[in-house]
Amino acid sequence: MKPAMETAAEENTEQSQERKGCFECCIKCLGGVPYASLVATILCFSGVALFCGCGHVALAGTVAILEQHFSTNTSDHALLSEVIQLMQYVIYGIASFFFLYGIILLAEGFYTTSAVKELHGEFKTTACGRCISGMFVFLTYVLGVAWLGVFGFSAVPVFMFYNIWSTCEVIKSPQTNGTAGVEQICVDIRQYGIIPWNAFPGRMCGSALENICNTSEFYMSYHLFIVACAGAGATVIALLIYMMATTYNYAVLKFKSREDCCTKF
Repeated sequence: MKPAMETAAEENTEQSQERKGCFECCIKCLGGVPYASLVATILCFSGVALFCGCGHVALAGTVAILEQHFSTNTSDHALLSEVIQLMQYVIYGIASFFFLYGIILLAEGFYTTSAVKELHGEFKTTACGRCISGMFVFLTYVLGVAWLGVFGFSAVPVFMFYNIWSTCEVIKSPQTNGTAGVEQICVDIRQYGIIPWNAFPGRMCGSALENICNTSEFYMSYHLFIVACAGAGATVIALLIYMMATTYNYAVLKFKSREDCCTKF
């Protein structure tokens, strides 16, 4: 029989090897995580959620403000109401599409890492795989350019609401000379082109304009449009990261047969 001390030493050695093996396995798994795609996915989901959720509510509040204060005739803003309703439906589609697209790009990032090669054997590329990866590169670039336009478009209502808010701040300023001066300070919403020039009343002045700025619809819509614009900007950043990740993954797949390189994207 072996001495008790030798048996205990062997058991300790086996336990240390098991712990070392588990540690090395964890390190390999963490080393194979596509961190860039993971960060881009989280940022993309957050940005799209902010843009779609806040934009949907802000558009509804904008319609309420127009109907109650700037365009009392329904026929004057009927087209605008239809466009806003259409945009709200488009928002639903955008949210669903980016939820699926983000998951697909994240999955592609995982399956082009060295962890896949080590866990599932030799990772061989095919023409179909390279074609799909190239398609993701092209589609991500197109979406990135499109979202630059969305980001710019989302800044328009922020600019409009900021002008109205700044005018209200001028009215509240103690430097304004008397009631007559206050009533001469106006905002004409028709100049933004969202309602026709024959819409009535079309503009608000003085204390009436200040009351609009104090309504909950204006306050919520203004801040929600700011958050939606920030969400669109976050989505643009996420797509830029996706561009780098998909381009790198495509290059790895293309040159996989010539050199044994691994990707961490």
